[in-house]
Amino acid sequence: MSHVLIMATNGFEQSELMQPKADLENAGIETTVASTDSGEIKGWSDGNWGDSVAVETTLGDVTVDDYDGLLLPGGQINPDILRMDAHAIDIIRNFNMRGKPIAAICHAPWLLAEAGIIDGKTVTSWPSLRTDLTNAGATVVDKEVAIDGNLITSRNPDDIPAFSNALIEAIKSGIK
Repeated sequence: MSHVLIMATNGFEQSELMQPKADLENAGIETTVASTDSGEIKGWSDGNWGDSVAVETTLGDVTVDDYDGLLLPGGQINPDILRMDAHAIDIIRNFNMRGKPIAAICHAPWLLAEAGIIDGKTVTSWPSLRTDLTNAGATVVDKEVAIDGNLITSRNPDDIPAFSNALIEAIKSGIK
């Protein structure tokens, strides 16, 4: 069975973790939520704190070879915290070095820029990040999903169906 790591912390955009997670699981793909600390993390939904999600492993305990892909939900708070965490950035770089699918939505492409893996790549994101991504060397487009090699990016929660489908297809086709 295929297995996707979901990396998030407090402040993840509720819909951008929960819906892709459900979509992956409905497609027969196992998921594991990893965060900076054990316990639970709390989502952000419609300007307020949302539901909590159980953390199944900590970032320091992640072994990239145990997973077939990486899902990075957005929200403004979540990726801003994670981009300052050395384990998080190392995990992203290791997934990329192995050519495994990395799916980042909304504000999560900040993490791809922080990891230094978007130079020369075509990506999309939430509008406020586009200058940052361009400055990191990416070509930024405005469409529901951008796929460039192993990188899958989307703009916002409205893009989740296309985003989830692109990640599921990448996992099922064994892109590596």
